[in-house]
Amino acid sequence: MENFIEKRIKDSFARQTAMTTIGASITGVEQGEVTIELPFRSDLTQQHGFLHAGVVTMIVDTACGYAALTRMPASAAVLSVEYKINFLSPAEGEKLIARGRVLKPGRALTVCFGEVHAIKGGQEKLVATMLATMMTREETGLAD
Repeated sequence: MENFIEKRIKDSFARQTAMTTIGASITGVEQGEVTIELPFRSDLTQQHGFLHAGVVTMIVDTACGYAALTRMPASAAVLSVEYKINFLSPAEGEKLIARGRVLKPGRALTVCFGEVHAIKGGQEKLVATMLATMMTREETGLAD
């Protein structure tokens, strides 16, 4: 049975049309940690055939944001306020797995770390890392 946090995260994720558009899905929700997977699609690539850096950034930013939300009060929403991403290898393979986790929760700001791995031929390769700061905001009736 899904717990409250997992249901909250999945319901919010379902309202993100950008994630639906690129075909991403949540595959794991734990306290302080979220995993998002994205199957490779040629329409999401850049000129060299690798998944576009913007797409890679989208999924790891979202994983970090939802990881932060798991540590926030039920009345809170989350917004990204800053991140730094390092691209370590080309994003190519059958799918990408983005994992976000909370490094330091806070009342106003939460610091997260994210990784993106590409799966190719059964092997997992690190392609990007992210350090992100997420802001806790009071829910105003808008989507999380």
